Amino acid sequence: MKHGVFFLAMTWTGLWLTPDQAGQRLFDKQQYADAAEAFQDPLRQGVAWYRAGEFEKATQAFARLSSPEARYNLGNAWVMLGKYDKAVASYDQALEQRPDWTDAQENRALAVARGKIMEQKGGDLGDQQEGADEVVFDKKKPQEGQDTQVAGDQAASDSMVQAMWLRNVQTKPADFLRAKFAYQLANEDAEAEE
Repeated sequence: MKHGVFFLAMTWTGLWLTPDQAGQRLFDKQQYADAAEAFQDPLRQGVAWYRAGEFEKATQAFARLSSPEARYNLGNAWVMLGKYDKAVASYDQALEQRPDWTDAQENRALAVARGKIMEQKGGDLGDQQEGADEVVFDKKKPQEGQDTQVAGDQAASDSMVQAMWLRNVQTKPADFLRAKFAYQLANEDAEAEE
């Protein structure tokens, strides 16, 4: 009986699509988690998990490949998880294969700088706090989300910048990190003056 239900749930177009084609259709509809489940190509799967805010799953998908693009994307996912040393190592692997890759060079430099700042402070702020269980985005039913009280405006702003960057698919990770670090540096300078 279950096989009959499965057959009825399939569409005619579904009969003619490869898993990656079906995944691309879901991805184009911004159904990123469903797309990641459908994709067989690890690079496309990793990108879909990344867009879904599932950075740990994205690292697992990207780690299955050794191309410079996969290593670069792996670095981006590690940054989003606050694992700056792993991000730097991933960017280094990408740069070994493509030494003149400006985006990878910029993201690596930002990850190094961020790692040093966090080392001095003893940890990160907000959703990227080292040791945090996961980063979760309530995209489908925000009215059912849970409000979280965070001390200070810094962590709230970090989350907002991160969420905006994730929605804007054209933005480079370097742009997001540059904006985030500039904001944090400005806040540190303001606090130091007080």
